[in-house]
Amino acid sequence: MCLFGIAPTGEKELVAIEAILHHKTRRQNAIMEKSNLGVTHTEDLPIEADEKYDINEITDKAKQGAEAEHNLAPLQALRLYPKAIFWCLVVSACVIMEGYDTNLLGNFYAYPEFAKKYGKFNEASGNYQLTAPWQAGLGNASGVGSFFGTLLNGYLVMKFGHVRVILASLVALSAFIFIVFFAPNTKVLLVGELLCGLPWGIFATTAPAYASEVLPMTLRVYLTSWTNMCFIIGQLISAGIMAGLVNNTTEWSYRVPFAIQWFWPVVLFPIIWFAPDSPWHLVRQGRHAEAKESLRKLRSNPSEEELQESLNLIIYTNNLEEQLEVGTSYWDCFKGFELRRTEIACVVFSGQVLSGLNFAYNSTYFFQQVGLTTTQTYHLNVGGNGMALFGTIVSWILVMPYVGRRTAYVTGMFVMSIILIIIGGLNAKTSDHNIGMAQAVLTLIWTFVFQLSAGQLGWALPAELGSTRLRQKTVCLARNAYAIASIVAGVLQPYFMNPTEWNLKGYTGFVWGGTAFITFVWAYFRLPESKDRTYEELDILFARRVPARKFASYKIDAFQSDALP
Repeated sequence: MCLFGIAPTGEKELVAIEAILHHKTRRQNAIMEKSNLGVTHTEDLPIEADEKYDINEITDKAKQGAEAEHNLAPLQALRLYPKAIFWCLVVSACVIMEGYDTNLLGNFYAYPEFAKKYGKFNEASGNYQLTAPWQAGLGNASGVGSFFGTLLNGYLVMKFGHVRVILASLVALSAFIFIVFFAPNTKVLLVGELLCGLPWGIFATTAPAYASEVLPMTLRVYLTSWTNMCFIIGQLISAGIMAGLVNNTTEWSYRVPFAIQWFWPVVLFPIIWFAPDSPWHLVRQGRHAEAKESLRKLRSNPSEEELQESLNLIIYTNNLEEQLEVGTSYWDCFKGFELRRTEIACVVFSGQVLSGLNFAYNSTYFFQQVGLTTTQTYHLNVGGNGMALFGTIVSWILVMPYVGRRTAYVTGMFVMSIILIIIGGLNAKTSDHNIGMAQAVLTLIWTFVFQLSAGQLGWALPAELGSTRLRQKTVCLARNAYAIASIVAGVLQPYFMNPTEWNLKGYTGFVWGGTAFITFVWAYFRLPESKDRTYEELDILFARRVPARKFASYKIDAFQSDALP
């Protein structure tokens, strides 16, 4: 099969005809769109059925667009793409709600009034406790809902686009919050968390995919990983609210935190209503005139030539993937070299859980079990969120601009495994209050390292490494791999820690230290470097089956006629 736009002499006409036939069904719609948008020249539509159109022009402008991406510095990109950055920040803000609730419910187990309402008095511990099965059930309910919401999102975005799907999800979430707010018992609370998980799964997978499609290469890792920052912001807000209400002796100590979740849909819905859809999505739908207008809305005073270069690069990459026989279904994610991309995306994302997330990240329940007071516990919880925020900022300033994605992920995973093993080793002296505090401080250090590595890149890499035609579905599969790992960890973790079950306390660090080390070994051999690579370059690197450790140094020109294997 010939590479679109760079076929050898004698085949150009055939490729041009194939391109025209491929878009024939869009011709009338494109003409109508051109008229509605005030376009007066057919040249403004780059690939519609215009017999006089030079098929090589799309390759030339695409190459110019790719060169412009490589030469674009981050500060320059900030000046050229302020609108795109704004819309990415707004769309990603939806994820704040999931981070808020994830931190909320997990830390309610040690919350006196919540435990009194939904738990039972435990003679051994001398206080109210939720049983381990209910801790596992409630902790994983939203994860189960998120799993199905994520799968559904892969289909919805393909049909309706990112913006419409987000708006509908905000409406649904507003209704589901009523269930958790008024829940009279654990059963109703579980149902409410399950339903809330559906839109959360949509938010968490739409935000990084949208960011990767509206920003240039130099900014994409910052705004795809910004999704992780939104989680941290949500967790920090919930930690602060819980620390302020922990001594309240009424039911409002836990109902008020639930009610605050209504704030986000009310604020975000009217703003996102005006957000432009992804130009990549529009090109995949054959709506090139709309894609060009979307690019215009995402940039600051762009020239027609710049818009055309960017649009042609998108069209070129899409057609390149068609030549590589990349489809658009979930099944296509498991065919040929796409299977490798899916594997990497899924393991990288689930690596967040395997690195010890359920144990070491803001674990107030762990702090309580090693003997810290309630006040110390919730103050450490706030400190942990502050450490996460600090780690993210350090990552953006000192790590991402200078260190490769692969290097950061591999190093971070190794360091986290060592920290967890040390926590396990210290458990031999848990009767000493100072040892318990040392273990708690080590979890804060772990949190910092996590945000320098897997915490950021677990979000960024799936959106970056998947092919453009399968990006949304690759992100969805990666997110669900994370969800499955999180559900398993969420079931096991209460049993590890609960004093009425296995009561491992700090010894749990040995378990998660082992899984973190296994992930480190996998990453060393399987995780490729994607820093400074455009999407068409990544397509060809994967198609050529280049080994992971050679991605960074491999020389390639994606616009040469022999670029494909």
